[in-house]
Amino acid sequence: MGVYLGNYCYVMIIVLVLGKEVRSQSLKNGYYSSSCPRAESIVRSTVESHFDSDPTISPGLLRLHFHDCFVQGCDGSVLIKGKKAEQAALANGGLRGFEVIDDAKAQLELECPGVVSCADILALAARDAVDLSSGPSWRVPTGRKDGRISLASEASNLPSPFDSVAVQKQKFEAKGLDAHDLVTLLGAHTIGQTDCLFFRYRLYNYTVTGNSDPTIRSSRLFILPTETHQNVLLLTLAVHQNSM
Repeated sequence: MGVYLGNYCYVMIIVLVLGKEVRSQSLKNGYYSSSCPRAESIVRSTVESHFDSDPTISPGLLRLHFHDCFVQGCDGSVLIKGKKAEQAALANGGLRGFEVIDDAKAQLELECPGVVSCADILALAARDAVDLSSGPSWRVPTGRKDGRISLASEASNLPSPFDSVAVQKQKFEAKGLDAHDLVTLLGAHTIGQTDCLFFRYRLYNYTVTGNSDPTIRSSRLFILPTETHQNVLLLTLAVHQNSM
């Protein structure tokens, strides 16, 4: 779904994801001002280069950052490869944007070897991705240390598109977040796209009798043309940004 998120939700995402982190770590704006002055501009130019060739990389980077932060904090552990690492978790199967982080890291290693953490690169890249998508920009406190442990089992607490509201509330409460935070953060997915397979059953066959999910208000229930019903999985549809 090619839907852009409103400024309010963007800002709230950053407050929620980074707020506690700033208090718990020695993060500060301009952390690399002396050790690697061009760090943020290098990340920005890298993201912009990838965005110019593929604008859909923006929601990919935002989601990648969210999946990193939700597991064990914004430590870049989602970037670690391995058969039992977070990337191997079912919930992380569709993550995108790794090549952007790798590209930025390679350029930063040429500029200032061993200085800028991958965790910071990901946080900065997510900010720049939002800005390039016509969202707001903000100062990103930096100074994160890269996590050394990455376990697929730890990613089992990530929100799933198939979770009930009750289950999702439990997952967010475990992170110290409430229902308002849940709606705001999960709403971030509307900046990008989703696959019809994740919601088709709610429109056409929720009770295995061809009915729609009764919790969806009729005024918001959209039914695709009959002739495309069987091929709905193959469709790509743009949805107005205020329709969700």
